[in-house]
Amino acid sequence: MHAALHLPALPGLSRRLVLTLGAALAAGCLTGALLVTGVQATGHLVSQKGRAFQPGSLTIQRGETVVIVNDDSDLLHHLYVESEAFSYDSGDQVPGSRTAVTFPQTGMFQVLCGIHPKMKLNVRVN
Repeated sequence: MHAALHLPALPGLSRRLVLTLGAALAAGCLTGALLVTGVQATGHLVSQKGRAFQPGSLTIQRGETVVIVNDDSDLLHHLYVESEAFSYDSGDQVPGSRTAVTFPQTGMFQVLCGIHPKMKLNVRVN
């Protein structure tokens, strides 16, 4: 015996459209949850807020990615890393943007903000 799905009558919308939109919404929510869970599970999510990185230092494995989020509602940031082993430049980061930085080499690296020189994130890559 199959349970019947009862949808209320919706003027101007077909049941097929409602089901399609519902399925798309559910798939989008699931995808977003998996992406956020994956980043949080690795612990490599860094916030830029109040002209500071939070946390201010972290240790990762070679080849791992750090996602840096501009959580300031009104400030631009500009990430960069300069070293002989690895260099990176994000360009300007608008409020709300997420920047993924993958560290391909072992060593100690300092992530800096080109706009706010006191901002420093120390990354140890094993």
